[in-house]
Amino acid sequence: VQLVESGGGSVQAGGSLRLSCAASGDTIGRYCMGWFRQIPDKEREGVAGIESDGSTSYADSVKGRFTISKDNAKNALYLQMTSLKPEDTAIYYCALGPGDLTVARRLRPLYFSHWGQGTQVTVS
Repeated sequence: VQLVESGGGSVQAGGSLRLSCAASGDTIGRYCMGWFRQIPDKEREGVAGIESDGSTSYADSVKGRFTISKDNAKNALYLQMTSLKPEDTAIYYCALGPGDLTVARRLRPLYFSHWGQGTQVTVS
């Protein structure tokens, strides 16, 4: 499976961005998909996850501001980010993991086997 993110960029605090992740090589519908982010010298952290049945999980820091969604027909994953803060600045990665991950595991990079190259989000 190949994953390619897009939609990153620079935005002022309070603004919005929508990240996209295009998948190829397999259909994402039966997998757990996630968005993660990383800043230099910090561990990669889970932002949002969506299961094969559509159930979602979010990090506390983004609840109410970010929305994860997917379009199985387009084989694409999205992350709508609103009310962006400077602390949201990071490289954002989409990832694919096995279906039926527990809620606790949906935001843990360890359980995801395929990763995109990342897209930079800068909030100033």
